[in-house]
Amino acid sequence: MKTVKIIFSLMIALSVGFSCDSSTYDEVSGEVSNPMYVSNIKPIIANNCLSCHSAAGAQYPTMETYMQVREATENRAVICRIDDQSCGAVMPQSGRMPQATINIIKKWAANGYPEN
Repeated sequence: MKTVKIIFSLMIALSVGFSCDSSTYDEVSGEVSNPMYVSNIKPIIANNCLSCHSAAGAQYPTMETYMQVREATENRAVICRIDDQSCGAVMPQSGRMPQATINIIKKWAANGYPEN
């Protein structure tokens, strides 16, 4: 009986430990009222684009800096490639980003590409 209690307690402790996550409200809700490049867009680009769109990845356009990302968004239909397949294959190649993430990029563009 003591072994069963220990196993049961261990299972509860592990399930509680693995269920905890340190997500912010913005990450959970997908809403960012005023997205900024440094805090919102740069991490999205780093996680979804730089493996191909960097000097190391060698895909055009390069998207390593604020100006490169802004220019690519303004002039090269980045939003169309991530949100609408009418411009070509969906980006990133690994599959479409969640709509909440796409909406952050669209709002950033609509707000005039704020940097900080």
